[in-house]
Amino acid sequence: MAKEDTNGGAGTSNGMVSDVPATVEEVNDKVDELTLADSSETGVQEAAKKKKKKNKSKRKKETKEQTDPPTIPVSELFSQGNFPEGEIQQYKDDNLWRSTSEEKRDLERLEKPMYDSVRQAAEVHRQVRKYIRSILKPGMLMVDLCETLENTVRKLISENGLQAGIAFPTGCSLNWVAAHWTPNSGDKTVLQYDDVMKLDFGTHINGHIVDCAFTVAFNPMFDPLLEASREATNTGIKEAGIDVRLCDIGAAIQEVMESYEVEINGKVFQVKSIRNLNGHSIGPYQIHAGKSVPIVKGGEQTKMEEGEFYAIETFGSTGKGYVREDLECSHYMKNFDVGHVPLRLPRAKQLLATIDKNFSTLAFCRRYLDRLDETKYLMALKNLCDAGVVQPYPPLCDTKGSYVSQFEHTILLRPTCKEVISRGSDY
Repeated sequence: MAKEDTNGGAGTSNGMVSDVPATVEEVNDKVDELTLADSSETGVQEAAKKKKKKNKSKRKKETKEQTDPPTIPVSELFSQGNFPEGEIQQYKDDNLWRSTSEEKRDLERLEKPMYDSVRQAAEVHRQVRKYIRSILKPGMLMVDLCETLENTVRKLISENGLQAGIAFPTGCSLNWVAAHWTPNSGDKTVLQYDDVMKLDFGTHINGHIVDCAFTVAFNPMFDPLLEASREATNTGIKEAGIDVRLCDIGAAIQEVMESYEVEINGKVFQVKSIRNLNGHSIGPYQIHAGKSVPIVKGGEQTKMEEGEFYAIETFGSTGKGYVREDLECSHYMKNFDVGHVPLRLPRAKQLLATIDKNFSTLAFCRRYLDRLDETKYLMALKNLCDAGVVQPYPPLCDTKGSYVSQFEHTILLRPTCKEVISRGSDY
């Protein structure tokens, strides 16, 4: 508050203005003083402008832009380690209080290093899929597509053993193949204009996995099929939350998915949720951490909990809505809880040592073993599978001639809110 001036102005009692010079000399001195002050102020302003310009130039120099094709590690693009946050969604009803709870905010501050790791992995995923979308076209050899994608991940994530890298093989399942297909070395499959391809790949930092997928179809005839699974996935994300029952999410997903129809070559199909495929919880170095998120009604009564990661994924099909194992196997993963298992074959022991060193409990494929210069390993790999040390994951297929679409995001149930870690401007 300003203090009121009780003298009625700035004058003295005799009416004279106190700081007006009395002589010519004093007037000249006053002019010099004011000129010097003005000059000094101008100099300070000019110096400030130059400093600001210099700082702006420095900031501009420090801010890198990604190349095309992308080659700069994401950690260099965000040198301060502040990677982009995912989409934030508030919890519903009884959990709204969490957004303003200081106790819950404190818990999140403690988890910041972990959040930074998974956000870095998510940013790599976004940049890689943006690039891959820009080069996808009919006529590409599937093995070339996968290796281009995976090599781009390796560059952008600064691959470093088990600390940073690819979380699982690139799934590029076509048409009625819903999941777990990637070409083995020598495969000559070519992407066609009328194919529906599910592109499912994962990234990780320190075992914190981002599992995210989308579907590509060049023929606009398939657009309603893609929209069905995309909207069903968004519904699953919206319904997910702390204390939410998994079965309730499944029922909501199915309702949205099966509200869609698609006309293919003059025949109309109702889109079906594939009832024996699910989303899943994710743990450190563990892509399937024990809880399943159904995409049809009637699932588990188990509830989601604070701090959990989930892959919310949905599969819409024009077939039976039920998958079975078929085709040549390419995906494998060491069982997470396996203890010591005695192995007789020396080659199996050697192969297991390679798996432990390079993948641990992350999924891998035969191309990855080829890349490590492993040869003549099929018998040893079969031995590890038969012994229960490694689990094979063959392709999962609906009725031949049908089409399946998939969309998937990784979400984190933070103490104060729900973060869709892998959300991007594309989906």
